[in-house]
Amino acid sequence: MRIGIVSPYSFDVPGGVQIHIQDLATELVRRGHFVSVLAPSESDDHPDWFVAAGPAVAIRFNGSVARLSYGPRAAGKTKKWLEDGNFDVVHIHEPGTPSLGMHALKNADVPVVATFHSAMERSTIRTLTAPLVRPLLEKISARIAVSNEARRTLVEHHGGDAIIIPNGVETSLFKKATPTPEWEGSDDAPVIVFLGRLDESRKGLPIFEGAIEPVLEEFPNARFLVAGRGDAKVLESVLKRHPDNVTLLGEISDEEKASLLSGATLYIAPQTGGESFGIVLVEAMAAGTAVVASDIAAFAAVLDNGNAGELFSNRDSKSLAEKIGALLRDPQRVEALAAAGLARSAMYDWGTVTDQIMAVYEEVVDWGAPPVTGTAYETVRSKMGKADPQ
Repeated sequence: MRIGIVSPYSFDVPGGVQIHIQDLATELVRRGHFVSVLAPSESDDHPDWFVAAGPAVAIRFNGSVARLSYGPRAAGKTKKWLEDGNFDVVHIHEPGTPSLGMHALKNADVPVVATFHSAMERSTIRTLTAPLVRPLLEKISARIAVSNEARRTLVEHHGGDAIIIPNGVETSLFKKATPTPEWEGSDDAPVIVFLGRLDESRKGLPIFEGAIEPVLEEFPNARFLVAGRGDAKVLESVLKRHPDNVTLLGEISDEEKASLLSGATLYIAPQTGGESFGIVLVEAMAAGTAVVASDIAAFAAVLDNGNAGELFSNRDSKSLAEKIGALLRDPQRVEALAAAGLARSAMYDWGTVTDQIMAVYEEVVDWGAPPVTGTAYETVRSKMGKADPQ
């Protein structure tokens, strides 16, 4: 099959959607399909299947900075990509975002599949672009949401419905990872890890910071490792008071991330909102590490409502500290959560997820360009082996 995939966000700055697209494209190519990915980028350092659409403009979107490409130049680049690609199906990610996806929707003359990633209560950009977006969305043949939260956002902002297919994770990288000795936890010196943008408040670093000293009062040998891009001003004070217990690692590679997670005692996900899934949660689960996460809906779903990981009260450092302390006092509980998480991570493996996405591709190509609804929609769900989305 000839598959065109469109990213609204620049590949020059990595993010969850870009990683999702990259991993999906890699798996599809591995299976023998022709794949071409169009995305904003000014870099020449990309795989053969990547087509750079040129520079992007940074704007505030969904609690962070999104780098998007829209306008006459982007429109021309997208139209030429569609003509050259001769695709059987075009897969657009976040088609409601003012970027390349809108141009692709306007010009595509083959079935279009769209994936919705975002979870948000309200968005000024979505409100302003709604009149432009609604008629374009009618061209979509099938809609995918990565979670119930993403589907809720789609329904509230644009109407319609979607099949739920979760984000995929290359679980093998994390399952086979070996701990880096200096990052590895032990019974006497447990390692507690935070991963994420350090200067985005919704990623929850201040919540994590607020739990450090209460935990150290009972477990003075515990170590807190913090990895990610951005300015960690919130940690300056605790770093000065506890230099032997708190370490700022900065940005790390995928391989280092896998090693870090595989050696951790606990992985903490204190995000406060704006999350539709939880890729790093699944990565930690696949690495065999117990997860402690805020009880936002997206994380509760990934952790099977607390059966595959511990949940604490959102935005509450005291609750987080209590959950960490309870787990460190109960190593058997930590092992049980790690085992449950590892087992659950299999449902998010890219092999499983790609099978489900391919079922959607095949169905819309068989049915042609009109939107997949009603009986056809149920047929797609049946092919996925899901009577009802989770």
